[in-house]
Amino acid sequence: MVSDTRLQIHAGWLDSVKRSECEHFDCRPDPNDISLLVIHNISLPPGEFGGPYILDFFAGKLQPHIHPMFEQIYQMRVSAHLLIRRDGQIVQFVGFENRAWHAGVSSFQGRTRCNDFSIGIELEGTDNTEYSAQQYAALVRATHAIVAQYPLINLSRIVGHNDIAPGRKTDPGVSFDWGRYRQQIGFFYNS
Repeated sequence: MVSDTRLQIHAGWLDSVKRSECEHFDCRPDPNDISLLVIHNISLPPGEFGGPYILDFFAGKLQPHIHPMFEQIYQMRVSAHLLIRRDGQIVQFVGFENRAWHAGVSSFQGRTRCNDFSIGIELEGTDNTEYSAQQYAALVRATHAIVAQYPLINLSRIVGHNDIAPGRKTDPGVSFDWGRYRQQIGFFYNS
């Protein structure tokens, strides 16, 4: 569960959150160009919450025999910087200074390869399942810490996966309340 204290970032890692370091990352071309925050959703198996499978997936340890869908994805090498569970627990997989592999083929304002300059946050959920109040609270806390550390990210540079990969991705989906989220983080910006 997430407490009410402010999160801090030290050497690219949030303090006071669970770490589940993975090998699915590499160096950013320019570590001074962290300028985009991308919000995703994930559930494994699809529509099921709370199990170990997201952590297994990002660690490259997903077992294909557990679920038919896993047979299609178990060899993929993907990751995100953060996962926010339904109960608000934050798990960090990759330090922000490094490039996580979350965006895939993507473009933002004419720039391709969004992984090069973005931070990826996965919300445990689906496009059509309402996110929990604990997830919004944790997301707001993580956003504040990220923006304080990486000021090139402003309100207009926080997007959904669907925004950078239209037609290919739909997350975080219609269930994500952008108005609620932006209202909760809006006071933090001078935009």
